[in-house]
Amino acid sequence: MKIAFTTKGTEWDSAMDPRFGRTEFFLVYDEDKDELSHYDNRDSANDAHGAGPKTAQKLFEFNPDVLVTGNGPGGNAATVLQKTGIQVFVGAGEMTVKEAYENYRNNSLKKF
Repeated sequence: MKIAFTTKGTEWDSAMDPRFGRTEFFLVYDEDKDELSHYDNRDSANDAHGAGPKTAQKLFEFNPDVLVTGNGPGGNAATVLQKTGIQVFVGAGEMTVKEAYENYRNNSLKKF
C-alpha cells in the first residue's frame, strides 16, 4: 500500500503541512517496499487559482491508496480525488509525518 502525506519537508520527522493544494511536498511511503519518496510541490504557491485540482492530478501520478493531510482538500480538489478512489484522512496538521503515519495505522484520523 502507498500512503501519501502533505508535508513541509522530505523526512519522517518533517512537519505535516495542513494544506493540500499548496502543500510544500508530498512524501509517499510504499509499505510493501518500505521506501520513502518525495515530490517538491512548492511551485503551487505561485498558482493564483486551481492549485488544488492541479495538485490532485499530480498526486494521482504517484498512485497512492491513501492521502494523509491536515485540513483536507477544497471542493474542486476533493472531487478530483474522489474520482481517483484515493482514501483521504484528515486531522494530521499538527504532527510530524511519523506521528501522522502512526495515527493513521491506529485509526485515529478522520476519514474525509
